[in-house]
Amino acid sequence: MPRPQGFRPVPRCARYASGSASPPFVPVMPQVRPVPPLCPLLEPTSPPVQFQLREPVSVSSVAATCDENMVHVQVKKDLFGSGELIRASDISLGGCGFWFLLGREFVSFQLRTSGAVIGIECHYLRLHNVSSNALQPAWIPYAATKIAQELLVFSLKLMTDDWQFERPSNVYYMGDLIHFEASVKQYNHVPLRVFVDSCQVTPYPYAASAPSYLFIQNHGCLVDSKLTGSSSRFLPRTQDFKLQFQLEAFRFQQGDTGSLYITCVLKATAAASPTDAEHKACSFVGQKWAGAGGEDQLCSCCDGTCGSRKARDLTSVSEVSVGPVFIRD
Repeated sequence: MPRPQGFRPVPRCARYASGSASPPFVPVMPQVRPVPPLCPLLEPTSPPVQFQLREPVSVSSVAATCDENMVHVQVKKDLFGSGELIRASDISLGGCGFWFLLGREFVSFQLRTSGAVIGIECHYLRLHNVSSNALQPAWIPYAATKIAQELLVFSLKLMTDDWQFERPSNVYYMGDLIHFEASVKQYNHVPLRVFVDSCQVTPYPYAASAPSYLFIQNHGCLVDSKLTGSSSRFLPRTQDFKLQFQLEAFRFQQGDTGSLYITCVLKATAAASPTDAEHKACSFVGQKWAGAGGEDQLCSCCDGTCGSRKARDLTSVSEVSVGPVFIRD
C-alpha cells in the first residue's frame, strides 16, 4: 500500500514503550552450557578369543596277545599320548574283573577295570573355644586398615592354555589341564597379594555335597599331584594380585554327573606383608614341595598342619565358585 506524504514509520521498539520513544530495557540471561552426565566407570572389554575345542585323538598305547594259557600285554610309556611318560611301577594288571560271552563257535572275554583311583579326604570344623589371651596393641598403617574396611572383589576364572584370555568353553576331556586364575581387584587400595587358601571339587553345585575332593588344603597346599601323580600345580607368581594354578581333569568314580563344580576360599593381604605358613602357594613337584613365589621353606608344613603364631595384618577372605565344568571321556 502506498504511504502518504510525510509519513514517518514508528520504530519497532517504540511500539512497546509507554509515553516514551526509547525502547525498554530487556535483560539478557547468559547462556549456560549443560553439563553432560557422568558416565559410569566401565572395564575395558576383551577382544573376542579365537578358541577351538580340541578333541583327543585316540592312541594305540596298549597291545594284547591272547594265548591259550596267558595274555601278553604291552603298554607304551606315553600311555595317554600327552608326551608325559609313565613308569613301570605306575601300572599293574590288577585282578581279573572280567565277563565273558559264550557263542555257538566262540568264547569272548572282556576285562573291566577302573580308569583311576582318586583319594578323598574331607575336613570339618570341630567345636572350638573362641576365647583368646589378652591382645597386645600394635600399630597398623591406615592404608593396611582400609583393606578390611572397604569391599574387595575376588574372582576365579577358567583360562586358555596360553593364559592370555578367559576360556570361552567349559568343556574338557579326561586328562586335560584345567587352567584357573584367581585374582583380586585393587581399585584404590594399596597393592594386594592374593592367595588360594583351599579348593574343593564336587559333582553338584553345593560345596557341602558329596562326594567331594579337597585338592588345595592346609592354607595353600595343592595336594593333587602328590596323591595322584598328576601335573596339577601352582604356576610361578608374576603379579601379586593374580595367582594361577592348574588341575588335571577327572571324573568321580561314585556319583559321577559328568560335570564338576570348583569352590575356593581366596585371601588377600597387603603385598608388603611377608608370607607365612597361613599365606602361601605350594605345589608338590619333583618329589618335594615348592612355593609359587620362592617361599619353599614355608611349604615344609604341607605334610602336617600349617599354622602361624605370629600376629597378622588384616586379611580379607571370600568364597568363589566356578562351574559347571563338563568332563568328557
